[in-house]
Amino acid sequence: MNDVVFREVQCASALNRVKGMPFEWSLNPYKGCAHSCRYCFARAYHAKMDRDVGAGFDREIDVKINLVEVLRRELRKGPDGALAIGTATDPFQPCEGRYRLTRGSLEALVETPMPATIITKSTLIVRDVDVLSTLTEVSSELRVCFSIPTLDEQVSRAAEPRTPPPEQRLRALGILRRAGIDAGVLCAPVLPGLTDSEDSIDRVARAAAEAGATFFGWRPLKIDPEIRDYYFDFLSAEFPVLVSAYQQLYATGPQTSKDYQKALDLKIATVRSRYRFVEHRRTVPRPVPRVPQQMTLAI
Repeated sequence: MNDVVFREVQCASALNRVKGMPFEWSLNPYKGCAHSCRYCFARAYHAKMDRDVGAGFDREIDVKINLVEVLRRELRKGPDGALAIGTATDPFQPCEGRYRLTRGSLEALVETPMPATIITKSTLIVRDVDVLSTLTEVSSELRVCFSIPTLDEQVSRAAEPRTPPPEQRLRALGILRRAGIDAGVLCAPVLPGLTDSEDSIDRVARAAAEAGATFFGWRPLKIDPEIRDYYFDFLSAEFPVLVSAYQQLYATGPQTSKDYQKALDLKIATVRSRYRFVEHRRTVPRPVPRVPQQMTLAI
């Protein structure tokens, strides 16, 4: 990561009010993300700030160094609703190992709990199993979502080049589950022509079930206007045969056609039924039995 530039900045607020989502607040300790996922919808936010959606997003990271102290102050006001951590950046991307802003935020939530969901692709989260376990005990609503769109090594390396391999994310999920933490998989985004076959989805679901995942979610790829050129440049370079199909599939806007979404929903429902995944509620299920083991970050 020697080519990544970090800018230490001050934030005026830590919690951001959200509308139209299954949570009321979001928290993002960093702006930009070194994981460099080609499909990341958060790149569009950079465009709205007149910042580069390519290298400017994944090579120039803003670090909100005062975030934890601001968060503690805001939590004392008792915000209503649920919190999502990592909606526009991975809260456990590599620089978290140095800055520990996400860990500090979790410690603040232990002191003043509120329902929380964490979204990540990183195995660094196992470092914080102690805090997550404590947070599970003091809050009835903590959930960790591992984003795993595919187990195909070629597609993963091309589409999310600086993330830990999917198998390592599954191992991290298993560690959290054995610690009694509610954790599951988001097969998201589903990439048309790359990860949307029933076989591809089934591989992820089977691996998630074997790792002890408590839920299995999904979301089709959305291509906002701000990142359309960037994403199509990626397709042209890595999977040129798909460009024409994508142009038709996204001809009317950022979402896939209703027919495509309906067919995808049927595939997902079929796969989920094989592994008895059910709709996830805002409750923490009974944890799997704890298995004594030595924790390691080298997964």
